[in-house]
Amino acid sequence: MAVLKSIPMQRVIAGKTITTSEITMVTDSEYTSNGECLIITKENSQITIFLDDTTTDHIIIKSLVPTKIRPKSGKIDEEFHEINTDKGASVELYFSFGNWYIVSSDGLKQS
Repeated sequence: MAVLKSIPMQRVIAGKTITTSEITMVTDSEYTSNGECLIITKENSQITIFLDDTTTDHIIIKSLVPTKIRPKSGKIDEEFHEINTDKGASVELYFSFGNWYIVSSDGLKQS
């Protein structure tokens, strides 16, 4: 399996400058966010994405396979420990005030 990254870029997250990539394509069974703007999941039967608020404050996840999204700290929409997306779905999240908030989505399954 693999993790493919696009052109490197720098972002400031929580007052720290990090070097990341704009887009990451993930085929491994697990991956932790690292400041990228977009993660695309594919080529695996199930992928788990861990949201790391120390490196990421805004993320879009496009699922080409079933994908589980779990924050390393806080909850999603102050309620969920994880959410699941189906093939073809996408979800946009922001980290603020200790939690992740869904601001746009399609294709979420009840979590």
